[in-house]
Amino acid sequence: MFAAIKAQHKGVDVCVNNAGVAHPHPLLSGDTSAWRNMLDVNVLALSICSREAYRSMKERNVDDGHIININSMGGHRLIHNANVHFYSATKFAVTALTEGLRRELREADTHIRASCISPGLVETEFSLRLNNGDAIKAAAAYSRYKPLEAKDVADAVTYVLSAPANVQIGDVQMRPVEQLM
Repeated sequence: MFAAIKAQHKGVDVCVNNAGVAHPHPLLSGDTSAWRNMLDVNVLALSICSREAYRSMKERNVDDGHIININSMGGHRLIHNANVHFYSATKFAVTALTEGLRRELREADTHIRASCISPGLVETEFSLRLNNGDAIKAAAAYSRYKPLEAKDVADAVTYVLSAPANVQIGDVQMRPVEQLM
């Protein structure tokens, strides 16, 4: 992917890591392959893309780039649902990785910024996948209150990117007004 970006666009100045997956596999009875998939997508792929984006910026002397990790409110607090405890663990890792990345970028004496956007409930295909394709269960997740929309998260990305060069926005936590957790 990064080779194609380099060939078509010369490199990466902004990287938005927006991949995320959850499987309903509790800690006491979950399937190892489901956990591994969540680690691969939510933690490892994000880390690889962040590393490769940094390398692209460094190679081209880009000192004002930005790496934004789309996280989850589940990366800051546990949800009272055993089916998402492992998912939350991967998102807690994203919180730590973003702060670690920010510190490493400072130690590298660069002005490249690292930010995290942590939305609560967003109406996407995420719920359908989490509920193994059960459309009724997926729709129920959005029936209690109006969820965020993908555009709300995109607007948060735009906000983070529009901050002045001397401003580091570490984490944007956002959720629907009526969402309790």
